[in-house]
Amino acid sequence: MDVVSALRTFLRVAQTKSFSAAALDLNLTQPAVSRQVSALESHLKTRLLHRTTNALALTAEGERMLPMALRVLEAVDALGEASGAEAATVSGKVRLSLPTPLGLFIGDRLAGLLESHPALDVELIFRDEPSDLIANAIDLEVRLGPAGDSSLMCRRIGWTTAFLVASPGYLEGRGAPRTPQDIKDHSCICYSRAGDGRSWSFSSGADDVVLRIEPRLAANNSMAVHRATLAGAGLAVLSHILAGPDIEAGRLVKLMPDFPPARLPINVVYPSRNMPPRVTAVLDFLVQAVREDVLMASSATLPAARPVNEASAEPCA
Repeated sequence: MDVVSALRTFLRVAQTKSFSAAALDLNLTQPAVSRQVSALESHLKTRLLHRTTNALALTAEGERMLPMALRVLEAVDALGEASGAEAATVSGKVRLSLPTPLGLFIGDRLAGLLESHPALDVELIFRDEPSDLIANAIDLEVRLGPAGDSSLMCRRIGWTTAFLVASPGYLEGRGAPRTPQDIKDHSCICYSRAGDGRSWSFSSGADDVVLRIEPRLAANNSMAVHRATLAGAGLAVLSHILAGPDIEAGRLVKLMPDFPPARLPINVVYPSRNMPPRVTAVLDFLVQAVREDVLMASSATLPAARPVNEASAEPCA
Protein backbone atom coordinates (compact mmCIF):
# COMPACT_ATOMS: atom_id res chain seq x y z
CA MET A 1 0.00 0.00 0.00
CA ASP A 2 1.01 3.66 -0.47
CA VAL A 3 1.40 4.71 3.17
CA VAL A 4 1.86 8.41 2.34
CA SER A 5 -1.36 8.53 0.31
CA ALA A 6 -3.20 6.62 3.03
CA LEU A 7 -1.92 9.04 5.69
CA ARG A 8 -3.01 11.99 3.56
CA THR A 9 -6.47 10.45 3.18
CA PHE A 10 -6.74 9.68 6.91
CA LEU A 11 -5.73 13.25 7.78
CA ARG A 12 -8.38 14.74 5.47
CA VAL A 13 -11.08 12.39 6.84
CA ALA A 14 -10.14 13.38 10.41
CA GLN A 15 -10.23 17.08 9.52
CA THR A 16 -13.53 17.01 7.65
CA LYS A 17 -15.11 14.32 9.86
CA SER A 18 -16.61 12.87 6.71
CA PHE A 19 -15.60 10.24 4.13
CA SER A 20 -17.64 11.98 1.44
CA ALA A 21 -16.16 15.44 2.15
CA ALA A 22 -12.64 14.00 2.15
CA ALA A 23 -13.35 12.22 -1.12
CA LEU A 24 -14.48 15.49 -2.68
CA ASP A 25 -11.37 17.33 -1.49
CA LEU A 26 -9.03 14.57 -2.66
CA ASN A 27 -10.84 13.97 -5.97
CA LEU A 28 -11.49 10.33 -5.04
CA THR A 29 -14.60 8.21 -4.68
CA GLN A 30 -16.00 7.62 -1.22
CA PRO A 31 -15.33 3.84 -1.40
CA ALA A 32 -11.70 4.58 -2.37
CA VAL A 33 -11.30 6.80 0.68
CA SER A 34 -12.82 4.15 2.92
CA ARG A 35 -10.52 1.48 1.48
CA GLN A 36 -7.42 3.60 2.04
CA VAL A 37 -8.30 4.26 5.68
CA SER A 38 -9.09 0.58 6.26
CA ALA A 39 -5.81 -0.41 4.64
CA LEU A 40 -3.93 2.02 6.89
CA GLU A 41 -5.66 0.58 9.95
CA SER A 42 -4.68 -2.94 8.84
CA HIS A 43 -1.10 -1.82 8.22
CA LEU A 44 -0.88 -0.24 11.69
CA LYS A 45 -2.89 -3.04 13.31
CA THR A 46 -5.14 -0.57 15.14
CA ARG A 47 -8.48 1.14 14.62
CA LEU A 48 -8.16 4.87 13.94
CA LEU A 49 -11.82 5.83 13.50
CA HIS A 50 -15.13 4.99 15.14
CA ARG A 51 -17.72 4.64 12.37
CA THR A 52 -21.48 4.74 12.86
CA THR A 53 -24.34 5.41 10.48
CA ASN A 54 -24.59 9.05 11.51
CA ALA A 55 -21.19 9.92 12.98
CA LEU A 56 -17.45 9.60 12.57
CA ALA A 57 -14.96 10.12 15.39
CA LEU A 58 -11.30 9.47 16.09
CA THR A 59 -10.34 6.67 18.46
CA ALA A 60 -7.72 7.38 21.12
CA GLU A 61 -5.17 5.80 18.78
CA GLY A 62 -6.40 8.02 15.96
CA GLU A 63 -6.00 11.12 18.13
CA ARG A 64 -2.38 10.15 18.82
CA MET A 65 -1.78 9.39 15.15
CA LEU A 66 -3.07 12.76 13.87
CA PRO A 67 -0.07 15.00 14.75
CA MET A 68 2.36 12.26 13.67
CA ALA A 69 0.62 11.94 10.29
CA LEU A 70 0.81 15.70 9.85
CA ARG A 71 4.56 15.72 10.56
CA VAL A 72 5.17 12.88 8.08
CA LEU A 73 3.22 14.64 5.34
CA GLU A 74 4.96 17.95 6.01
CA ALA A 75 8.32 16.20 5.70
CA VAL A 76 7.27 14.56 2.42
CA ASP A 77 6.06 17.91 1.04
CA ALA A 78 9.29 19.61 2.12
CA LEU A 79 11.35 16.87 0.49
CA GLY A 80 9.47 17.29 -2.76
CA GLU A 81 9.97 21.05 -2.64
CA ALA A 82 13.69 20.70 -1.94
CA SER A 83 14.16 18.32 -4.85
CA GLY A 84 12.38 20.68 -7.22
CA ALA A 85 9.65 18.17 -7.98
CA GLU A 86 6.89 20.55 -6.89
CA ALA A 87 8.60 23.92 -7.18
CA ALA A 88 7.59 24.48 -10.79
CA THR A 89 3.86 24.26 -10.10
CA VAL A 90 1.83 25.79 -7.30
CA SER A 91 -1.28 23.66 -7.10
CA GLY A 92 -4.01 22.56 -4.72
CA LYS A 93 -6.32 24.26 -2.23
CA VAL A 94 -5.28 26.67 0.52
CA ARG A 95 -7.71 27.45 3.34
CA LEU A 96 -7.07 30.96 4.66
CA SER A 97 -8.86 32.27 7.76
CA LEU A 98 -9.06 36.06 8.29
CA PRO A 99 -11.03 38.72 10.19
CA THR A 100 -13.84 40.10 8.03
CA PRO A 101 -12.34 43.52 7.09
CA LEU A 102 -9.02 42.02 6.10
CA GLY A 103 -10.83 39.21 4.29
CA LEU A 104 -12.61 41.81 2.15
CA PHE A 105 -9.31 43.60 1.52
CA ILE A 106 -7.60 40.38 0.42
CA GLY A 107 -10.59 39.18 -1.61
CA ASP A 108 -10.39 42.34 -3.73
CA ARG A 109 -6.79 41.47 -4.63
CA LEU A 110 -6.90 37.70 -5.13
CA ALA A 111 -7.51 37.75 -8.89
CA GLY A 112 -3.85 38.45 -9.64
CA LEU A 113 -2.65 35.56 -7.49
CA LEU A 114 -5.09 33.11 -9.07
CA GLU A 115 -4.14 34.30 -12.54
CA SER A 116 -0.46 33.72 -11.75
CA HIS A 117 -1.14 30.18 -10.48
CA PRO A 118 -3.92 28.53 -12.55
CA ALA A 119 -3.77 25.31 -10.53
CA LEU A 120 -4.18 27.08 -7.17
CA ASP A 121 -7.50 27.25 -5.30
CA VAL A 122 -8.09 29.53 -2.31
CA GLU A 123 -10.89 29.25 0.24
CA LEU A 124 -11.40 32.35 2.39
CA ILE A 125 -12.88 31.79 5.85
CA PHE A 126 -14.10 34.94 7.63
CA ARG A 127 -13.51 34.29 11.31
CA ASP A 128 -12.43 36.57 14.15
CA GLU A 129 -11.91 33.99 16.89
CA PRO A 130 -8.83 31.72 16.81
CA SER A 131 -9.37 28.36 15.12
CA ASP A 132 -7.98 24.91 15.76
CA LEU A 133 -5.88 24.89 12.59
CA ILE A 134 -5.34 21.14 12.35
CA ALA A 135 -8.87 20.10 13.27
CA ASN A 136 -10.37 22.62 10.84
CA ALA A 137 -7.87 21.96 8.04
CA ILE A 138 -6.79 25.61 7.96
CA ASP A 139 -3.43 26.30 6.32
CA LEU A 140 -3.02 29.95 7.35
CA GLU A 141 -4.86 32.14 9.84
CA VAL A 142 -4.58 35.88 10.40
CA ARG A 143 -4.96 36.92 14.04
CA LEU A 144 -5.11 40.46 15.39
CA GLY A 145 -3.28 41.07 18.65
CA PRO A 146 -1.55 38.22 20.51
CA ALA A 147 -1.10 35.19 18.29
CA GLY A 148 -1.95 32.73 21.05
CA ASP A 149 -1.01 29.04 20.78
CA SER A 150 2.76 28.72 21.34
CA SER A 151 2.86 25.46 19.34
CA LEU A 152 2.14 27.38 16.12
CA MET A 153 4.54 29.24 13.89
CA CYS A 154 3.92 32.98 13.81
CA ARG A 155 4.86 35.81 11.47
CA ARG A 156 4.01 39.45 12.07
CA ILE A 157 3.11 41.12 8.78
CA GLY A 158 1.70 44.51 9.77
CA TRP A 159 -0.40 46.56 12.15
CA THR A 160 -4.07 47.42 12.30
CA THR A 161 -5.29 50.98 11.80
CA ALA A 162 -8.73 51.91 13.08
CA PHE A 163 -10.68 55.13 13.45
CA LEU A 164 -13.26 56.36 15.95
CA VAL A 165 -16.10 57.47 13.66
CA ALA A 166 -19.71 58.58 13.58
CA SER A 167 -22.12 59.73 10.90
CA PRO A 168 -22.74 63.47 10.36
CA GLY A 169 -26.40 62.85 11.22
CA TYR A 170 -25.51 61.39 14.60
CA LEU A 171 -23.15 64.27 15.41
CA GLU A 172 -25.70 66.93 14.49
CA GLY A 173 -26.74 68.63 17.71
CA ARG A 174 -24.14 66.70 19.73
CA GLY A 175 -20.62 67.78 20.51
CA ALA A 176 -17.98 65.57 18.91
CA PRO A 177 -15.71 63.91 21.51
CA ARG A 178 -12.29 65.55 21.75
CA THR A 179 -10.73 63.22 24.32
CA PRO A 180 -11.44 59.59 25.31
CA GLN A 181 -13.16 60.81 28.48
CA ASP A 182 -15.82 62.57 26.35
CA ILE A 183 -16.99 59.23 24.91
CA LYS A 184 -19.08 58.48 28.02
CA ASP A 185 -21.57 61.14 26.88
CA HIS A 186 -22.27 59.32 23.61
CA SER A 187 -24.10 56.24 22.33
CA CYS A 188 -21.55 53.59 21.36
CA ILE A 189 -21.66 50.66 18.98
CA CYS A 190 -19.32 47.84 19.98
CA TYR A 191 -17.89 45.09 17.85
CA SER A 192 -17.70 42.04 20.12
CA ARG A 193 -14.61 40.34 18.73
CA ALA A 194 -13.61 36.99 20.24
CA GLY A 195 -15.98 37.40 23.17
CA ASP A 196 -14.87 40.92 24.13
CA GLY A 197 -15.19 44.31 22.45
CA ARG A 198 -16.57 46.21 25.47
CA SER A 199 -13.22 47.98 25.96
CA TRP A 200 -11.75 50.59 23.63
CA SER A 201 -8.05 51.48 23.70
CA PHE A 202 -6.63 54.80 22.50
CA SER A 203 -3.06 56.06 22.21
CA SER A 204 -1.65 59.54 21.64
CA GLY A 205 1.86 58.16 21.25
CA ALA A 206 2.73 59.35 24.73
CA ASP A 207 -0.34 58.24 26.70
CA ASP A 208 -2.52 55.14 26.47
CA VAL A 209 -6.13 55.06 27.66
CA VAL A 210 -8.39 52.01 28.00
CA LEU A 211 -12.11 52.73 28.40
CA ARG A 212 -14.80 50.31 29.51
CA ILE A 213 -17.75 50.86 27.17
CA GLU A 214 -21.45 50.33 27.94
CA PRO A 215 -22.75 50.02 24.37
CA ARG A 216 -26.22 50.93 23.19
CA LEU A 217 -25.66 48.37 20.42
CA ALA A 218 -23.25 45.41 20.20
CA ALA A 219 -22.69 42.96 17.35
CA ASN A 220 -20.30 40.09 16.67
CA ASN A 221 -19.99 41.11 13.02
CA SER A 222 -17.94 44.11 11.89
CA MET A 223 -20.13 44.68 8.83
CA ALA A 224 -23.19 45.06 11.07
CA VAL A 225 -21.33 47.62 13.20
CA HIS A 226 -20.30 49.48 10.05
CA ARG A 227 -23.86 49.66 8.72
CA ALA A 228 -25.27 50.75 12.08
CA THR A 229 -22.68 53.53 12.27
CA LEU A 230 -23.59 54.77 8.80
CA ALA A 231 -27.24 54.77 9.89
CA GLY A 232 -26.45 57.14 12.78
CA ALA A 233 -26.70 54.77 15.75
CA GLY A 234 -23.61 56.16 17.50
CA LEU A 235 -19.82 56.12 17.73
CA ALA A 236 -17.83 53.08 16.63
CA VAL A 237 -14.23 51.99 16.22
CA LEU A 238 -13.87 50.69 12.66
CA SER A 239 -10.99 49.34 10.60
CA HIS A 240 -9.68 51.79 8.00
CA ILE A 241 -10.60 49.15 5.42
CA LEU A 242 -14.30 49.66 6.20
CA ALA A 243 -14.33 53.30 7.28
CA GLY A 244 -11.81 54.85 4.88
CA PRO A 245 -14.05 55.18 1.78
CA ASP A 246 -16.91 56.57 3.88
CA ILE A 247 -14.67 59.16 5.52
CA GLU A 248 -13.45 60.30 2.11
CA ALA A 249 -17.05 60.51 0.83
CA GLY A 250 -18.29 62.39 3.91
CA ARG A 251 -20.59 59.61 5.07
CA LEU A 252 -18.54 59.20 8.27
CA VAL A 253 -16.51 61.67 10.32
CA LYS A 254 -13.15 60.70 11.84
CA LEU A 255 -13.08 61.74 15.49
CA MET A 256 -10.24 62.43 17.94
CA PRO A 257 -7.48 62.35 15.29
CA ASP A 258 -4.88 63.21 17.95
CA PHE A 259 -5.94 60.25 20.13
CA PRO A 260 -6.63 57.38 17.67
CA PRO A 261 -7.50 53.80 18.59
CA ALA A 262 -4.48 51.74 19.61
CA ARG A 263 -2.93 49.61 16.88
CA LEU A 264 -2.74 45.82 17.09
CA PRO A 265 -0.17 43.56 15.44
CA ILE A 266 -1.37 41.55 12.44
CA ASN A 267 0.01 38.02 12.81
CA VAL A 268 -0.20 35.03 10.49
CA VAL A 269 -0.08 31.65 12.22
CA TYR A 270 0.40 28.21 10.68
CA PRO A 271 1.16 24.70 11.98
CA SER A 272 4.72 24.23 10.73
CA ARG A 273 7.71 26.02 9.23
CA ASN A 274 7.78 23.41 6.43
CA MET A 275 5.02 24.50 4.04
CA PRO A 276 4.15 23.18 0.57
CA PRO A 277 4.54 25.64 -2.33
CA ARG A 278 0.77 26.33 -2.51
CA VAL A 279 0.77 27.66 1.08
CA THR A 280 4.03 29.57 0.64
CA ALA A 281 2.60 31.30 -2.44
CA VAL A 282 -0.50 32.48 -0.54
CA LEU A 283 1.55 33.62 2.47
CA ASP A 284 3.93 35.61 0.26
CA PHE A 285 0.93 37.20 -1.47
CA LEU A 286 -0.67 38.05 1.88
CA VAL A 287 2.51 39.66 3.20
CA GLN A 288 2.95 41.76 0.06
CA ALA A 289 -0.71 42.86 -0.03
CA VAL A 290 -0.63 44.07 3.57
CA ARG A 291 2.68 45.86 3.16
CA GLU A 292 1.43 47.73 0.11
CA ASP A 293 -1.19 49.44 2.30
CA VAL A 294 0.47 52.38 4.04
CA LEU A 295 -1.96 52.22 6.97
CA MET A 296 -1.06 48.61 7.77
CA ALA A 297 2.69 48.68 7.09
CA SER A 298 5.26 51.02 8.56
CA SER A 299 8.99 50.93 7.84
CA ALA A 300 9.53 52.34 11.32
CA THR A 301 7.97 49.38 13.09
CA LEU A 302 8.07 46.45 10.66
CA PRO A 303 11.20 44.48 9.77
CA ALA A 304 12.27 44.20 6.16
CA ALA A 305 10.57 41.38 4.27
CA ARG A 306 12.38 38.06 4.56
CA PRO A 307 11.68 34.62 3.13
CA VAL A 308 9.08 32.75 5.15
CA ASN A 309 11.47 29.99 6.21
CA GLU A 310 13.99 32.39 7.73
CA ALA A 311 13.96 33.98 11.16
CA SER A 312 10.78 35.95 10.46
CA ALA A 313 8.82 32.77 11.19
CA GLU A 314 9.06 31.89 14.88
CA PRO A 315 7.03 29.90 17.38
CA CYS A 316 4.29 32.12 18.81
CA ALA A 317 4.69 33.36 22.35
